[in-house]
Amino acid sequence: MRAPIGNFDDARPAIDCLDELTEPVAAAVRAWNGDGVAVEHLLYVDTDPAVADTAVFVEHYGADLLDTSANCVVVAGKRGGESTLAACVVLSHSRVDVNGVVRTQLGARKASFAAMDTATGETGMEYGGITPIGLPADWPLLVDAVVVDTEWVLIGSGRRRGKLIVPGKAFAGLPGAVVLDGLGTGIG
Repeated sequence: MRAPIGNFDDARPAIDCLDELTEPVAAAVRAWNGDGVAVEHLLYVDTDPAVADTAVFVEHYGADLLDTSANCVVVAGKRGGESTLAACVVLSHSRVDVNGVVRTQLGARKASFAAMDTATGETGMEYGGITPIGLPADWPLLVDAVVVDTEWVLIGSGRRRGKLIVPGKAFAGLPGAVVLDGLGTGIG
């Protein structure tokens, strides 16, 4: 089937592509309860990891993706001797407000992007492909309200190759999700 966004001729239900996903993502798709979004609406598209950077990706797969692609980044909030890992989802043309919204939401004294080894080790996903679907259930998942309001969103699949296309409203129903205005700022 043709994807609802981008220039992807072969979009398939993610439930039929579990072998293309990392284990945490595949497990989350298998167990999907969706909060009103059927598992069949989670779509998988194959992509070339050589064109994964946003500008090249958009040029290759469709200009509309600039407004409908999202990034999921892992952050660490620190207070005293404690560290809290969380994930943030913002549209790809935005930056995560780590020192404002994230720090406040986590009740942290300091917040920063998690080291690559921490992000991949704790999620079981590849760097550049981290997705909010399949994250540890006890993590806070901070989602920009603009993402939830976007009809279809392209997001990582857990691997650098391949993406998921998901109804934006599905992000609000993921484990640990908190929808926040202003999480994504400016043009990144």
